[in-house]
Amino acid sequence: MLTPAQRDRIRIVLVAPRNPLNIGAVARAMANFGFANLSVVSAHDPNWREARSAVGAPELLRNATSTESLAECIAPNTLILGTGSLHYRKPDQSIIQLPQLSPLIQQELDRNGRIAILFGSEKRGLSRDELSYCHALVEIPTDSRQPSMNLGQAAAVCLYELACIGTRTAAEPIQQPPATHLAADSANLDRLANLIEETMLAARYSPKSMHETNRHDLRVLLRRLNLAPLDSRRIFGLFRRILNRLNSRKGTQP
Repeated sequence: MLTPAQRDRIRIVLVAPRNPLNIGAVARAMANFGFANLSVVSAHDPNWREARSAVGAPELLRNATSTESLAECIAPNTLILGTGSLHYRKPDQSIIQLPQLSPLIQQELDRNGRIAILFGSEKRGLSRDELSYCHALVEIPTDSRQPSMNLGQAAAVCLYELACIGTRTAAEPIQQPPATHLAADSANLDRLANLIEETMLAARYSPKSMHETNRHDLRVLLRRLNLAPLDSRRIFGLFRRILNRLNSRKGTQP
């Protein structure tokens, strides 16, 4: 089972939730399984902290962090996992079946990493842009006749898997090779992506119509590379030099 210190490094993130009752249900499920770190991003109802469905977890709901920016919310995390069904999307990230979640989380905790598990809005789930911040997508297996789950139920299922860490073996091996180092956190990857994008703009790498696609692809690629903090700093320095050279050449043009 997870220690209190390990549970403290796992954060549940609700992105653009619409119904305060669902937020309360997630808080209750977290309390059921011993988790306390909840973040809510861009909630539709500003009074979500008053949800009566947070039975036994009102303090957890009051202490939840609230932000308007997903990037800001997950900045300290080294492993970000999105959740959802594959019935309506073809993600760019690795797909992890729910029974594989526990060993992946344990692996990251053993490296002293910090983990964020994202749940999308009840209406549409996680968007393509939101998924671009994720290292992988955790698929919750459901019947094809009813693929969608209530937000509170989906969170409870995932939290149960986390609570079972160390008590059973996953049905299948993890689909991605295990890393031997702690990965760069999301904030560092975003700073690197912004610098690379700025360099691409200075070099006129692509037309304006491709800028949003390039931004998405950079987020996905950098997380797929699983860069160590030192490697991310080296790449940052490389692109900083390239950008400075490009800008200096512009300044010397007539």
